Amino acid sequence: MAEGASQDLLLAAAFVSDAQYNRNIPFRTSPEAIRLYYLYNHWIMRTVTYFFIFLNLSLAVFEEPAVYPLPFLVTSLIEVLCLLVFFGRLTHFAKVTLRNVFWKDTKNICIMVAILLSLTDLAIYGVLRMYNVRSIRWSRIVRPIFLINFAESRQIRRAFRSIRNTLPEITYVFLLFMFSLLMFSLMALKLFGERNLQTAEGLPYFKNYLEIVFDLYVLVTTANSPDVMMPAFDFSSWYALFFIAFVIVNTYIFMSLFLAVVYNNYKKHLKNEIRKLAYMKHRKMIEAFNLLKEEEGAQFVVREARWKQLVKLVAPDISSSHQELLLCISDDEQKGFIDKKSFVQLADLLNIQVITLKIRSHPLGQWMPHVYKSAVSRFLRSMVRHRGFVWTYDVIILINAIFIALDEETPYISYAEWVFLALYIIEILLKVYTYEPRAFFGKNQFWNWFDTLIIFAALTATVLNTTLKSTTKYNSQQILDIVFILRVLRLIRIVDSIQRFRVIMNTLINIVPTMLTFGGLTLVVYCVFAIIGMELFHGKIQFFPASSNAPHALECGNPALKDSLFARGKYCKNNFNNFASSFIVLMELTVVNQWHVFANGFANVTVQPAKLYFIAFHIVMVIIIVNIFVSFILEAFFVEYSLEKSEVETAIEQKIQELGMGVQEDELQHEQLLDNMESAEHDLEGEGGTKPQSKGLVFKIASKRYRTVDALLQRMFEAEIPLEEEGPSFEEILNLSPTTAVPSNLTLENAV
Repeated sequence: MAEGASQDLLLAAAFVSDAQYNRNIPFRTSPEAIRLYYLYNHWIMRTVTYFFIFLNLSLAVFEEPAVYPLPFLVTSLIEVLCLLVFFGRLTHFAKVTLRNVFWKDTKNICIMVAILLSLTDLAIYGVLRMYNVRSIRWSRIVRPIFLINFAESRQIRRAFRSIRNTLPEITYVFLLFMFSLLMFSLMALKLFGERNLQTAEGLPYFKNYLEIVFDLYVLVTTANSPDVMMPAFDFSSWYALFFIAFVIVNTYIFMSLFLAVVYNNYKKHLKNEIRKLAYMKHRKMIEAFNLLKEEEGAQFVVREARWKQLVKLVAPDISSSHQELLLCISDDEQKGFIDKKSFVQLADLLNIQVITLKIRSHPLGQWMPHVYKSAVSRFLRSMVRHRGFVWTYDVIILINAIFIALDEETPYISYAEWVFLALYIIEILLKVYTYEPRAFFGKNQFWNWFDTLIIFAALTATVLNTTLKSTTKYNSQQILDIVFILRVLRLIRIVDSIQRFRVIMNTLINIVPTMLTFGGLTLVVYCVFAIIGMELFHGKIQFFPASSNAPHALECGNPALKDSLFARGKYCKNNFNNFASSFIVLMELTVVNQWHVFANGFANVTVQPAKLYFIAFHIVMVIIIVNIFVSFILEAFFVEYSLEKSEVETAIEQKIQELGMGVQEDELQHEQLLDNMESAEHDLEGEGGTKPQSKGLVFKIASKRYRTVDALLQRMFEAEIPLEEEGPSFEEILNLSPTTAVPSNLTLENAV
């Protein structure tokens, strides 16, 4: 009986953990499978998987054409090791998930096919290499599949699904855009083709229809404006109307349509993804409750002891005081059990960061109580705690920034740096005197650590500069300049103190996790295009130092580039001769400026259809992926401006305040938090102290700036799910398509 209860507890903990981290892996419920599932989700296993994924991708740096060449045997052994790790991880996944689910899952099939293709290609390449036959490592293009398709990369897969689901709508707009481009190109051919105009390079102007299509496509990106217009404009000012009409229709209207279509479809499919996650999360919590429930009168509940065991399994690092706080919220009336409605909220409670702060008295108050509690000391500490003290030092920072910009050789400027340094040291000493040192240097007091480290680094550099009187070119004075520049970064605190600026800062911080997702998405696209680019253009363009006397050094080693914009612009180092150079070229193409010069340059050294490579990259990266990223930023701002605190967060804050252990996040920032702690300390000295405060603990909700937009949208949808309804089953949820109607009486518009 006890063993069965223990297994139920482990299974319930797995469900709650999945709900907490939004995992939707259908796993076996046998005791062995549950333990394997815990191991599969362990952070060490995930870290090792990511390490080998990026190691496998980085092999392109060491393989021919290599940035840092390694013997083929070394790179092939590393690749085989990576493939063995991937196969082991996939086997582990097969052991924990259901058999029919595993073989129906496309991502598992993709991983197996990628492993097989990589081993086959490696074997063929190795054999041909033994006979000195040059071949292509075509399987390198499938390496990003491992980054996309392992279960850990669900955010990247979601981004790819958004792209895939958006493509049909984009296709219609793109076809209409191409029709407009071709029509304008035909008009340009008829208007300018017979007038014998020439470009600035002396080439025929708008004579070839395909060249006209390419030049006008580049004009859509504004990369060749106004150069492409000038021959016609010089001939007649009226011809400027043609290009103005073209830019209005294609650059401003069609490019805006692309953004609108991408944003609309991204938002629609994101809502459906969130809907699916919300139902899965709700269902897992219901399953966990059903495993642990006991009958209490007319309802089923989870006993307090079982609830504590569950929380300890799901969040082993949680403090006992934090656990007691969550229990007070879940069992508000202290009945000794948790009902279904409160239990379902456990995953949300665990996801809300609650910081536990221990109130300590200042050591000087214990060592020198008469001095520390004197009237002068109290006045000094109240002055440091006052907002005016912070404003004063903000002004000092601004003045210091002006002095840093002035001529450092002036003696008065040099002396002023000592004055500023002394003022900063006084600031730190006053704060340490006012606030309890261990709280002042707590792990959550980033700015206190930042200020102190910067000041002592500046002090050390200044003393060394004065003592040693260094005469070397790179002396300690330059180090000191860097330290003072870092000091100016404290201006960010001024920005953070303004409410509207804080909303923008919150959004910027919110998008950091998603920037990592789009970073992974960009990495996949870059890897694929870099490998293709190396196979197409490797060795076609060479870079030579300015002093080189090599033949055709000024033409990047290729006479086909003579008198070209590519050679005259000295773009020779922008080539596809290795993996790193390819990434730099792709980054420059993403920026768009001068991308047509690159396209023409590489087309000149190969064939004209090579321009299609650069057009394809522009469509995939700039029109689709960048627009999706812009869509996310738009959604982030909308959510940040409109969404208030969740019901669960409000419940936590209310309970904290009821217990008399609260710290208001909106009112307290940095040093003010310590001020509140000290006030609480004085409250303890008086009468009427509450029981929780006697333990010397206070709590606060961590700032909402660390939420992700996905989590906010999911919470908005979960608010529409009736708690008394168990919702669809796991299988029904997994089979929901992006266009499936919302189950029950919910509608998508009301959900999100």
